Amino acid sequence: MKIVDVQACVIGKQEPHSGGSVWTFVRIYTDEGIVGTGECNSAGAATGFATKEIVLTLKQLLIGKDPLNISPLYETMRRSGRYGGTSTVPVMFAITGIENALYDIAGKALNVPVYKLLGGKFRDKIRLYADCHAGESEEPQAYVDKALEVIEEGYCAIKFDVDSTGVGKLDPYNWTVGAKEMSYIIDLIKSVREGIGFEIDLAIDCHGQFDLPSAITLAKAIEDVRLLWLEEPVPAENISALKQVRASSSTVICTGENHYTRFEFVELLENRATDIIMPDLAKAGGIMEAKRIADIADAYYVPIAPHNVSSPLGMMAACHVMAAVPNFLLLEFHGREISWWQDLCDGDKPFIENGFMSVSEKPGIGVELNDKVAKSLLWKGDTYFS
Repeated sequence: MKIVDVQACVIGKQEPHSGGSVWTFVRIYTDEGIVGTGECNSAGAATGFATKEIVLTLKQLLIGKDPLNISPLYETMRRSGRYGGTSTVPVMFAITGIENALYDIAGKALNVPVYKLLGGKFRDKIRLYADCHAGESEEPQAYVDKALEVIEEGYCAIKFDVDSTGVGKLDPYNWTVGAKEMSYIIDLIKSVREGIGFEIDLAIDCHGQFDLPSAITLAKAIEDVRLLWLEEPVPAENISALKQVRASSSTVICTGENHYTRFEFVELLENRATDIIMPDLAKAGGIMEAKRIADIADAYYVPIAPHNVSSPLGMMAACHVMAAVPNFLLLEFHGREISWWQDLCDGDKPFIENGFMSVSEKPGIGVELNDKVAKSLLWKGDTYFS
């Protein structure tokens, strides 16, 4: 079997609170008629078309090659321009989508679901946490009400952002959190915990928007809340600063959505800078790279809870990986408020039920784009697969 064509398109639609709803999809065609589809997280609208162009540039390395020779093809792409940034974004986004499509082909060709290509599964269902938005009000009660609404849907873990409330913000560029803002954030977190009790896991995301002293102050102040984790309390690029935050308190620290490939996660883990890793599996390097990252973390007894803003296709690809590793904790679900999220893809529906996603038993990834819906959501006049 040989690869005969590689195509890409950008799909998405802007909606309130639907961050991450712009994706680049890859399709790889073979001479035996088997077609594989993969998804790249484009990190929002800004890089969607850039990712597509990189996919089409990498096409020349794939035409005529055996699509089942996945690891050598991955390394060929990754090493092809090491001095030109092939291990950085958005090139790694593109390589991730291509690699996912190759695994989709492999599963279909061998008539097995992707998790079997990774050594089998530890679990049939993947536990999810819901990324929540309180709505227009910044009152703590609005957050509590939203949490209870989501819990009613069957989720046993939730997450809120605390970096963009704007309450008492001192300066739009300085990451120092003043007394008014800090008091509000601490009260907000404690109010949500009080409102939902300790039966529900609660995570808090700072999006890397706090400076070091602010992050330490927050981590220490909320120790008794027993968070599932405090996410990216400082910017991702400074591992030493994150290590200081982690060492300052007993609050669990989580990071990794802005780290890529196993090499960056080795650095995080060797430096003891985080308690939980959260790679985004639609942009961190691919299905096998995600398993490598998880296996390395497992050697440090660190759980993996992937960041996820994918469509059902990309999310199912992540589920196959998380089914195949022992140290899986939770997978993010960011599509509750995207009205067309479930319609975009075909597969075993409903994709989400009672806070879990069942791992597909169909060959390949097990989820396909609904061509009609996808065509209606082409981003800014892009063209669909031919």
